[in-house]
Amino acid sequence: MPSYSKKELVEMINANRVLVVSGETGCGKTTQVTQFILDDHINRGIGSTCRVVCTQPRRISAISVAERVAAERAESVGNANSCGYQIRLQSRLPRRQGSILYCTTGIILQWLRSDRLLSSISHLVLDEIHERNLQSDVLLVIVKDLLSLRDDLKVILMSATLNAEKFSKYFGNCPMIHIPGLTFPVEEFLLEDIVEMTRYSPQNKDRRSSWKRGFWQGRQSRPEKEEKEAEYKESWPCYARSLPVNLEGAILVFLPGWDNISSLNDLLMAQQMFRSGLYQSDACRPHIIIQLDITIDDVVYVIDGGKIKETHFDTNNNISTMAAEWVSLANAKQRKGRAGRVRPGKCYHLYNGLRASLLDAYQLPEIMRTPLEELCLQIKILKLGSIGRFLEKALDPPTTQAVNLAIKNLNDLNALDDEENLTALGFHLARLPVEPHIGKLILFGALLGCLDPVLTIAASLSFKDPFFIPLGKEKMADMRRKTLSRNSKSDHLTIVNAFQGWEDAKYRGSRYEREFCWDNFLSANTLQMLHNMKGQFAEHLMNTGFVSSKNPKDPKSNVNSDNEKLIKAVIVAGLYPKVAMIRPSHSKKRVKVYTQADGKVCIHPKSVNSEETDFNYTWLIYHLKMKTSSIFLYDCTEVSPFSLLFFGGDITIQKDEDQDTIAVDKWIVFRSPANIAHLVKSLKKELHNLLQEKICNPAPVDWQNRQSKDCAVITAIIDLITTQEKQSGGGQGYGRTWAPAPRGSHLHFDDDDDD
Repeated sequence: MPSYSKKELVEMINANRVLVVSGETGCGKTTQVTQFILDDHINRGIGSTCRVVCTQPRRISAISVAERVAAERAESVGNANSCGYQIRLQSRLPRRQGSILYCTTGIILQWLRSDRLLSSISHLVLDEIHERNLQSDVLLVIVKDLLSLRDDLKVILMSATLNAEKFSKYFGNCPMIHIPGLTFPVEEFLLEDIVEMTRYSPQNKDRRSSWKRGFWQGRQSRPEKEEKEAEYKESWPCYARSLPVNLEGAILVFLPGWDNISSLNDLLMAQQMFRSGLYQSDACRPHIIIQLDITIDDVVYVIDGGKIKETHFDTNNNISTMAAEWVSLANAKQRKGRAGRVRPGKCYHLYNGLRASLLDAYQLPEIMRTPLEELCLQIKILKLGSIGRFLEKALDPPTTQAVNLAIKNLNDLNALDDEENLTALGFHLARLPVEPHIGKLILFGALLGCLDPVLTIAASLSFKDPFFIPLGKEKMADMRRKTLSRNSKSDHLTIVNAFQGWEDAKYRGSRYEREFCWDNFLSANTLQMLHNMKGQFAEHLMNTGFVSSKNPKDPKSNVNSDNEKLIKAVIVAGLYPKVAMIRPSHSKKRVKVYTQADGKVCIHPKSVNSEETDFNYTWLIYHLKMKTSSIFLYDCTEVSPFSLLFFGGDITIQKDEDQDTIAVDKWIVFRSPANIAHLVKSLKKELHNLLQEKICNPAPVDWQNRQSKDCAVITAIIDLITTQEKQSGGGQGYGRTWAPAPRGSHLHFDDDDDD
């Protein structure tokens, strides 16, 4: 950062309650502004009154920036020095006064539960606010209200240059200051320039079909663009191959997803000059980095594919969609900037001037394109009033339809009552740092004595899958994942098995741990993160009274952890109503799968169930449903009728076509003798009352006292769930008692689209 700007910047911060600091990535604002504030206070002899907290959108950013600032101050991070960091599950805190703390936005929201005024903070620096993630937009609303309650709080908003005025206007036209960047000049080329440079002329029309399935599967929102986009689809691979030739320095290729990375890698490896290793090992030749969106220090050339994977939430159909969208001008500018960090660079945009003129200024803010249930619970536990009225104050408010849908879903989950108050269950779900369905999964795992495996599942669903897929080894990775499933027909239990295998290997020694992870395509870092998250969840459960130990493996909390069928039932308790029905396919290559809302859907190819044909039951529970090229179910588990009856929705008993039936939420229907159906309904009511009591008054289940009512009820249900498969004999027959009801109006089937 230029030294001449320091004095002006400090004077403006001291003179104003809110200031917008704009500057491009790499200008130094993240590391320098906080130090300017602290040093100014120390020089004026009031250092003890200064506590600067700077938010970061990512965990890794908070750590790396804190380490850099500490190094500049000739200190170590934390250890009661002047600079530290705090992120989820990890912290190295600085001294209380006269300090700088870098933290994730979620940490600030967590502090607000116990200190609504953030009274210990003198300066709140909100960094990278132009990224517009969900938490930062919510924090902006809270901070705007907080300024009316604290006249001593200073707020510094740090943003990219393009939309600084929008944030200034949101805070009453507060002043702005711009910090010039220090990047090298970058020469830009558009598609027409590249065509001329490479003298490219399409020859093989067959290339179109293979590429079309991957990189160019965006949404065709306007028909008049299709002809131009067809040209891009056809020509992109050849440009990607042509551009690296005779270049020196690292080449960074921006692609929107893993399938695109894999496709381009295959295209490059098909060329002898890339297979020879010249582009990876020879220091005189460039190395090619095909990646999504991280910082690489020695990049000189950028190839911008012009697309970015973006998730949207369709409130009309209650489904998430993911597609490769055109980048925004802000994205394109950021990508270009990666080429000018170390010396003058070049950026090749693979779209033409017309497309460039049609690009939006920014991507749609996350608050306008994601489900809002978790956010709604946070609003209620922070006591911020009406959900709708609070969100109306956002910089870009979500639609009323999206807000109402989130509230309805929380009502259905029994997390909010009809007056929008938190229920006992909602209170616990709001305090857990996960989305509501996963929070419910955690609570039921504790109550039903299978804590350790359920926490593994919950940690994975709320963080990420520990498996990775190396380029060129996709089939082998799928085989290893399938082996780890142990025929459970469950992605969730596959991760449990992988995690337990990792723990066993780690206990034997670091060499065994490395070998296990290498052989099974597992990330040791991700597994360690899941381990840490499990500890956090267990500690939270102990503090709220659900379990008696913060050890996830405590025997008292795991009396049923070896019961695979019960674990599947707990997954139903957490993820219901995300249910799909399985039907055999005439082709016998794979089954057909249907949901109530969508009709025919597909199991995602990554799932261990994607090519399974021999299921024991006709029902799947899944974590995520997303529309890309088709509607895919992610992370699914085969579950039994009893699991759905006891842990699904409301039960109704009726005669249907001269048969007695029992139905869950009127659409998951089974044939059943009336006496058994009434027994199940009565037992479910007892279970519901017991669980409500435990949630209202948390206490561990006393598994030693088998005569107690709570233990007797739970044990009876566990016995029914556990013995059902043995009684039914397995396979697609299911036994007479629990066969699915005949096909009728419950689901829409399409028999004309055999696989």
